[in-house]
Amino acid sequence: MELDRVAEEIVLNNIREAVPTRWTAKVEELRQLAQGGATGLAQFLESAGLELEDVYTGNQTWSDLCADAGLQLLPRGPGEVDLRRACGRLLHVDDLDRIETYRRLLSVGSPPDCTALSLRDQRLLRMLAASIAERALDRTTTLEQACSLIWAHPQVRAELLELLGALATKVDHVHQILLTHPDVPLLVHARYSRIEILAAFGVGGGVKVGLWQTGVRWAKDEQSDLLAFTLDKTTGQFSPTTRYRDYAVNRELIHWESQSMTRANSETGLRYQNHQTLQSSVMLFARLRSDDRAFWFLGPATYVKHESECPMAVTWHLQHPLPGDLFASFAAAVA
Repeated sequence: MELDRVAEEIVLNNIREAVPTRWTAKVEELRQLAQGGATGLAQFLESAGLELEDVYTGNQTWSDLCADAGLQLLPRGPGEVDLRRACGRLLHVDDLDRIETYRRLLSVGSPPDCTALSLRDQRLLRMLAASIAERALDRTTTLEQACSLIWAHPQVRAELLELLGALATKVDHVHQILLTHPDVPLLVHARYSRIEILAAFGVGGGVKVGLWQTGVRWAKDEQSDLLAFTLDKTTGQFSPTTRYRDYAVNRELIHWESQSMTRANSETGLRYQNHQTLQSSVMLFARLRSDDRAFWFLGPATYVKHESECPMAVTWHLQHPLPGDLFASFAAAVA
């Protein structure tokens, strides 16, 4: 459909006016919806023509919207505000493995017996707990303690279940199991935050995973190099020495540059080149922009070649080719 400029502006204005953009308008939309008996998050989004990001904006949450609309909430817990706001950190969750596991665990009224869970499920639970209770954790907090904290907030748990139900309708890629690491609960071509990545690979003690401020991390327990990079370096705090040339050559090859001080004959440089002989793995994670919370997990990669050093310009071969839409968006990000 082609419209002249005036007609186009009229249509766009009508669309803008039909969608509740202000918080007060969203509250009124939910209040009207509740009068008909529907109060679920997914139903609200469909009725209002909104996305999850429209609800989780400005530190607001679904529970806040319900409260302002006069809907009854469950009792508050001691860390209610922080834990509610942390729910917005899960908007990137896009695979049914996490969604279904989280829903199964959260739907039970008491915290799970962590010792009865498989290592894979323990790590999945740690990914959730570390993401939600991050501000309340210290290095001595156990997984059991973190779960007890979350379960002491019934409204937060109810919100998480609503959010996960809405996220289940937005899964848009076919994901691959990481066969080489059965205890690592990551799926290829799903999206993960740094916290989730480290928790999945068993990095750190307790629940808190610690900081990951550089683009590389050695996960000793799983003998894996974790390489996380940003494609579009025109935004964010990239200095001339950290503006590495990272891009998809094609759907199977990734050009990646190491840290600026990495030499080819260093321990790290040699591990990159000889990882197959050493029986270690290389896992690639990419995001489009520096303000993206989550990275696409590109899966395991094998060394092809490198040029120069400080930094090393390495070509990696992906075990799982990029989906067409991801390759297109990656190409556009560095164009």
